[in-house]
Amino acid sequence: MSAHSSASPYVIDVRSLPKRPGSMVEVQRNISAPARIGAEMIGIPAGGGIDVDLRLESVSEGVLVTGTVRAATEGQCGRCLEPVLGDVDLFLTELFAYPDSETEQTTDEEDVFRLVDDAVDLEQVIIDAVGTELPLSPVCDDECEGLCTECGVRLADAEPDHGHESIDPRWAGLARFTESGEASTEPEGNAANGEGAQA
Repeated sequence: MSAHSSASPYVIDVRSLPKRPGSMVEVQRNISAPARIGAEMIGIPAGGGIDVDLRLESVSEGVLVTGTVRAATEGQCGRCLEPVLGDVDLFLTELFAYPDSETEQTTDEEDVFRLVDDAVDLEQVIIDAVGTELPLSPVCDDECEGLCTECGVRLADAEPDHGHESIDPRWAGLARFTESGEASTEPEGNAANGEGAQA
């Protein structure tokens, strides 16, 4: 959790923030997401705007980042696959440890974010927070009935009496035989015997 690109819109330079504990700066920024963020069925689209309103505060072990992240989301209903539009609004609290600080030295790399080149990189912080906040299976409506399992039509758009006749597979052959109108009342064996007698 340390590498970053200075060209990334998620990177905030903190060189102007004094390292004296209690020093603070506020940052408001609109980030255009370079790539999609979120779950499989819903997320912040690539190019979507992410509004961040943050406070960066110097503490003894690093820079404490707190504040809000807001963005519009789009996806598909997990029941009927109709488009779902919404938004995500979450609060961040994350420490970025100073190089050579006790926190940096005593914490596994994957368990703490670090300042690199006097900058904080919010990309993974936002990705993790958004992924936790969004539902895995969003719905267009809590009452959504989904799709018909037989034909795939959206049940909300179907006729009130929509349904499909279901025939027990054990009787399916008999049903086709009856519909053909070719049912014979003479047992098959007797017919064969009669043919033999005529011969």
